[in-house]
Amino acid sequence: AFAKKYTQDHEWIELSPDNKTGTIGISTYAANALGDVVFVELPTTSLEVSSGDTIGSVESVKSASDIMTPVSGVIVEANAVLEEKPGTINRSPEQDGWIAKIEVKDVSEVEGLMDAEAYKAFTEESEE
Repeated sequence: AFAKKYTQDHEWIELSPDNKTGTIGISTYAANALGDVVFVELPTTSLEVSSGDTIGSVESVKSASDIMTPVSGVIVEANAVLEEKPGTINRSPEQDGWIAKIEVKDVSEVEGLMDAEAYKAFTEESEE
């Protein structure tokens, strides 16, 4: 199984042990930048998506941010908890605050993403 990977748009994806399903969310860095999340638009399940497609959005008191899928596939689940408790994203962006689960079409798309170390370097660069 691959470690959690990150995109330049501040999403993360973590594959299931069988590499068939990926869980997608926004990074701690993105959650902190957004501030208090007040609304989450979740993707429709069974929606077929391509890498880079917008699958939802996260709105905070100060801004809104689209959530893009880092991989192609079919959305199999959305995190309904976020409809009632959008603030879960602030408390636990990389665990309980996940956005969606996707049936991954091509695992090689995950391989091209940044690992935690590369992502950390990327966020530090963009702050300079």
